[in-house]
Amino acid sequence: MSADVLSLATQNATLWTSDLFDAETRAEAQALLEQGGDTLIEPFYKDLDFGTGGMRGIMGVGTNRINPYTLGLATQGLAVYAHQSMGRKDLKAAIAYDSRNNSQSFARKVAEVLSANGVHTYLFEELRPTPELSFAVRELGCDFGIVLTASHNPKEYNGYKVYWNDGGQLVPPHDKGVIEQVRATRFEDIRWDANEALIETVGIELDEKYTDMIAGLSLSNAGKNDLNIVFTALHGTSIVSVPPALAKAGFTNVQLVEAQSTPDGNFPTVASPNPEESAALAMAVAQAEATNADLVIGCDPDTDRVGIAVNDGTGKMQLLNGNDTAALLVHYILNAYKTNGTLPANGFTAATVVTTDLIADISAAYGVPCYRCLTGFKWIADIINNKPEEQFLVGGEESYGYLIGDDVRDKDAVASAVMIAEMAANAKAQGRTVLQQLEAIHREFGQYQERLISITKKGRSGAQEIADMMTALRNDPPKTLAGSPVIVAIDHAKSTKTDLRTGATSSTQLPASNVLQFITEAGDKVSARPSGTEPKIKFYFSVRTTTGDSHTATKAELERKIDTFIEELNL
Repeated sequence: MSADVLSLATQNATLWTSDLFDAETRAEAQALLEQGGDTLIEPFYKDLDFGTGGMRGIMGVGTNRINPYTLGLATQGLAVYAHQSMGRKDLKAAIAYDSRNNSQSFARKVAEVLSANGVHTYLFEELRPTPELSFAVRELGCDFGIVLTASHNPKEYNGYKVYWNDGGQLVPPHDKGVIEQVRATRFEDIRWDANEALIETVGIELDEKYTDMIAGLSLSNAGKNDLNIVFTALHGTSIVSVPPALAKAGFTNVQLVEAQSTPDGNFPTVASPNPEESAALAMAVAQAEATNADLVIGCDPDTDRVGIAVNDGTGKMQLLNGNDTAALLVHYILNAYKTNGTLPANGFTAATVVTTDLIADISAAYGVPCYRCLTGFKWIADIINNKPEEQFLVGGEESYGYLIGDDVRDKDAVASAVMIAEMAANAKAQGRTVLQQLEAIHREFGQYQERLISITKKGRSGAQEIADMMTALRNDPPKTLAGSPVIVAIDHAKSTKTDLRTGATSSTQLPASNVLQFITEAGDKVSARPSGTEPKIKFYFSVRTTTGDSHTATKAELERKIDTFIEELNL
């Protein structure tokens, strides 16, 4: 181990044995000092990163852990920055929290620090979905908002997400401004003297407004009474929001996976509460197959992502990935608008750069522009903010996040669940399964196949390994992939797009971000980026072709092509 790292960890831990901290925390810090080694280093060798979206980390004592003190530090810095940025004292903020262990008590501590800084704080009375926090910020006229959540991370984690007055997560210049102020804040600066008069509890009245808004997004009532849905909350916040929203929208046949309906931060029935993973939806799929349901819907703990499975027509449920679900949603919504004669002339869709190009193809067919942005839904919210003369219709990202309409400015699994159900009901009313609907889309626009590979690199050495992988790709990009020359290289860190045939370089017109993309002559695409919230590097593969005689055979052919890409990149 590095002597410098151990020295820094020792210095940090020693501070935590001072009177700035409570007796229990002091005792734990002292015990870690006595143990030494990695047991001391991991919690104390650095400050927990406060990034552009906030913080996420393992709960426990230490500067590199989520606890009341690191949350207090972040909140103090945020409060100071908000006062400076807004230029006034009468600030308002909203706070929500998910079902994770300690989320409720953490939210209370955050509210106390805000109130001590003179911020009128609306604190949800019970757990609520992240998108409702975004809605609340806008509805209540707040200056900013906070959610205590670690999304779909393992049970040991918690986190802190920050929203600005538009209801979206932080973007420039506020992201950097908040980060700088948080870094400049010391533990002795935290104001703990709560002003209870400034803490106001909110709940059911906002719930009603939120679900009314979602019900108002409906474009068709066809088949709603005939659709059989199995819903799982995966022990998260969606149990308080998705079933009521489905009921208000007119869906009457909704079964709950009862064993996963009780909020529980230990997530006892799943290894990971991530609806992107098939294992998380296994109980719901089994229940759906036993009852011949049409649709499975499952949400992550803070209800911003949604995974689905659909009946294949034989009683078996098939999982759909985020790209397929996004394409189905975009196609359904644009087609319904056109059929109803209500497609706005100034409407637009949006998708991140690593999301399927099928969304752009569908949008173009309806005469609707599709704007692309960096990974992260805050950039879709930023597009909405920067185009006040245009109307946002629907957008999405491959990681199971979607947004319909602009009353919320983050991915919304509640509204998405309702609209996915409406799409499925509409297909059933027309005598089609959702899979048949997807196949029809592929036949019209081309068959796309995507895959995500995540490589985990933990600890201090892991971050360097990930950086080295990105450096190697930058310095020595692939020349060919599956026999097709790589003709375009996009380096979002430099905001450049280079034609490798001519050497011509142009601007991406996007903010800088550590993402690399390579496009082949065949039109296939590989993207690489380090995760901003987890110790992972992610590779996104997208290949396409025209659908042959057999949709299934074409899919298998595309999967083999992705296998070749992975092999050639030594992943």
